[in-house]
This record gives sequence, C-alpha cells and structure tokens, in this order.
Amino acid sequence: MSDTQAFDADKLVRVYIKIRDAKDALTREYDAKKAELDEQLKLINNELLEICKATGQDGGRTAHGTFTRTVKTRYWSNNWDAMRRFVKEHDALELLEQRIHQGNMKTFLLENPSLIPEGLNVDSEYAVTVRRASK
Repeated sequence: MSDTQAFDADKLVRVYIKIRDAKDALTREYDAKKAELDEQLKLINNELLEICKATGQDGGRTAHGTFTRTVKTRYWSNNWDAMRRFVKEHDALELLEQRIHQGNMKTFLLENPSLIPEGLNVDSEYAVTVRRASK
C-alpha cells in the first residue's frame, strides 16, 4: 500500500468512525424519546381499556376519533423438541414461519456441499468491518 493509499484509508476510517458514532448518538436519542412516548401511550391505552371495562363496551366514538378493544393472542413454545415432534406428527409445517436460520443454513451447506434445497437463493457480498484504534 502506498503512502497516499495509507493516508486515504486512514482518513476514510476516521470519517467512518465519526459517522458511525453520530448514528449511534441519534439512535440513543431516538430510543430514549420513543420510550417516553411508548410509556405515555401505554398509560392512555390502559385508561381506554378501563373505560371499556367500566361501560361493558368494546370501544367508543369521540370527537377526535374512535377506539376499539380487541383481544391479541400470541403463541410460543418453551419446549421446541416437543413442538417439532408435534409439527411432524400432524404434518403441520404451516404452524411455523417461513424463514431460514442463516447460521444453521451456512453450516449445513458447508457440511453438505452436494445437498442444496430446491429454490434456495444465496446472496453474498464483500463487507468491510471498521474498528476503533485502541488508545
């Protein structure tokens, strides 16, 4: 690497770190402000739920808009071995989300280079990692 390239690389790394630090500061500021707003929304949401409970209704209309009480249900497993057996036993793959575990797929393909699933798409690109110099 020539002196000019070393200078250019040093300058680029310095600017890269400066930009990354600025992005991190913005993210921290955003996250803090968003958390405050989320807390306010949570309090208002709870008050609206109390109104629904007190009136026995599932919502209401105001001059500024409407609100509706709904039931949101989430499902998860704390026993994935049993869940996998259940899915296989009932041929119920539709119970799972369609997403490939990136690390596991990479390992599988490295260990089984001749076994490539039909329809598998792969996108690889070079990336640069920049680390701050130690002081």
